[in-house]
Amino acid sequence: MNYVFFDLESQYLFDEVGGRENIAKLKVACGVTYSTAKNNFTVYWEKDVPALVEELKSATKVIGFNLQGFDYLVLKPYSPETRFASIPTLDLLLDLQKILGFRISLDNIASATLGAAKTADGLQSVQWFRNGELDKVAEYCKADVDITRRVYEFGRDNGRIFYKSKLGSKLKVDVNWK
Repeated sequence: MNYVFFDLESQYLFDEVGGRENIAKLKVACGVTYSTAKNNFTVYWEKDVPALVEELKSATKVIGFNLQGFDYLVLKPYSPETRFASIPTLDLLLDLQKILGFRISLDNIASATLGAAKTADGLQSVQWFRNGELDKVAEYCKADVDITRRVYEFGRDNGRIFYKSKLGSKLKVDVNWK
């Protein structure tokens, strides 16, 4: 079994590529995986996307947050022959959206479930990329992968995670991530 946790950061912002309908134009700045088989993180830059796609295709399951609605769409132009929909994937955002009936942020569930917060955001990551601060981009992406992994493991082990309502109440949601 090799579960691969994955996240990527882009080079551009939505408003620079004509909106969310042009996600494929955002371009990969950095991708990070955490492999349970290797028990470590791997950082991929734009030039490394073919190796990243191969790792994703070889995984028992790829786990991430908004993979179907963002990460895979950014990767698609680099590997048009890859059927990302056929890669065994657990998209935590989509799974939670099905259960709750609305979208929720990774930061929301991480803070409620783990008491942890994201270290930055995608806007900051794009700025770091443009400033040549690639180590900051990689560390931010790695931190998101680690938070995603920890949220998944909590849900897998406890059958539930937590989130905060708009009014700030801590609420429980049952999950089946075995």
